[in-house]
Amino acid sequence: MKKFGGPAIFFDRNDINTDEIIPAKYLTEITKTALKPHLLEDLLLDGKAFDPTAPALQNANVVVARENFGCGSSREHAVWAFEVNDINVIIAESFARIFRQNMFNCGILAIQLPKEDINKLFAIEGDVAIDVDMSKCEMTATSTKGGEPVVCSFDMNSFDKDLVSAGGWLAYADQKF
Repeated sequence: MKKFGGPAIFFDRNDINTDEIIPAKYLTEITKTALKPHLLEDLLLDGKAFDPTAPALQNANVVVARENFGCGSSREHAVWAFEVNDINVIIAESFARIFRQNMFNCGILAIQLPKEDINKLFAIEGDVAIDVDMSKCEMTATSTKGGEPVVCSFDMNSFDKDLVSAGGWLAYADQKF
């Protein structure tokens, strides 16, 4: 089974849309890897441009954000951009429906948590690593500064769990059919 989790990067913003995740001008690329250097290059945080070359993003396997993550157009390229950058978990208060399903289809875990749990994650000081236990539908966030880990449970239907555990739709279909 695929392991989910790793170092996390936090985006304290609602409504991060697919144009910010991968700008439309790259949608003509014919390989997923061509999207890799352009992940989040149009993202604005507090009105300022995010640096997509930031070490925190380069080392991250997990993204934590606020509400309505992945809103905008239904482009699958946005999920591919995370996939080729080794982001295997995105945690948010809510997701755009199609983006969330595209994540499962590509073998990336979408964890939806209540606002109270998201606030606990944002309150952790220092660098944060997140470990996901798919069998328990539970995630644990630990800080490099120590302290008590934050443990959160999440809901996931059995089909989406099987899809993500297999590594996405194609791997799932290869196993089942």
